[in-house]
Amino acid sequence: MSEQTFTYKAENGNICEIADTFAEMFPLWAGRILITADSEKWALTAAEVATGFATSVIMSPAEAGIEGTVPPENTPDKRSGVLIQIYNRNRFDLKNQMIMRIGQCIMTCPTTSAFDALPKAKRRLKVGRSLRYFGDGFQKKVLVGNRKAWKIPVMEGNFIVEDSFGVVEAVAGGNFLILAKDKTSGLKAAEEAVKAIKNKTSEVILPFPGGICRSGSKAGSLKYKLKASTNHPYCPTLRTLVEDSHIPENVNCVYEVVINGLSLEAVKRAMGVGIKAAASISGVVRISAGNYGGRLGPYKAFLKEVLEAL
Repeated sequence: MSEQTFTYKAENGNICEIADTFAEMFPLWAGRILITADSEKWALTAAEVATGFATSVIMSPAEAGIEGTVPPENTPDKRSGVLIQIYNRNRFDLKNQMIMRIGQCIMTCPTTSAFDALPKAKRRLKVGRSLRYFGDGFQKKVLVGNRKAWKIPVMEGNFIVEDSFGVVEAVAGGNFLILAKDKTSGLKAAEEAVKAIKNKTSEVILPFPGGICRSGSKAGSLKYKLKASTNHPYCPTLRTLVEDSHIPENVNCVYEVVINGLSLEAVKRAMGVGIKAAASISGVVRISAGNYGGRLGPYKAFLKEVLEAL
């Protein structure tokens, strides 16, 4: 099955096709946590552990990722900071995930504290207030700047966690597909896309390993009772076996970059920045996106529009 495409010329002169299609996105609830520590090393360590096993709510208990670092002058306790985001289908499940990931992955990590990074959100979850019980009656209320928090005694000293955390209805599932002549060029393009998104955008996360997914999925299954199964139209090894293949003859590798963000605008910008970077790599044949004709979610990001908006 052929896709309608348009030609795109990257800034370095490289030319590739862009499918004239859209990425389809859906709402998830999101929390945003600012982890601080005595050093960026330990803040990042806590962030990496706290965002583990969180690529997709299809099978993972949450979707999560690292947004970026925050300099000490912009954190409540004037220490090095790292922002993470955690997503889930509803506020109840999101609260449980935030409690477990802060309690098991951040509180256990040397020198860390955890603060809310959505202070203007109207919806609040009593995350720190629930975690305070770990203090076994020795916990105390404290103020860090103007933030209400709990001081929980631990073997190292004290763990500080903000009393409540804001949550917002955010956007999940922004994506684009990189179709390349081989794995080497495809992976390089995906890596450049991830690098550009991390360096040039904010308020977004890339939940898959290193920001890249090699096993994109479709909703449901052709053969089994599954929520999702392999995205067979984009599997190069199935090109001659399925009637609805979207793989051109000169494509042998496809990588997907998935983006979640606190707003539709943030996701669209990240998509545009990522596509622009990927298109500059020789060996990229086409860039497309995953959608289900509008059946998956209410948000759409047309590839032509996200590129023109930059």
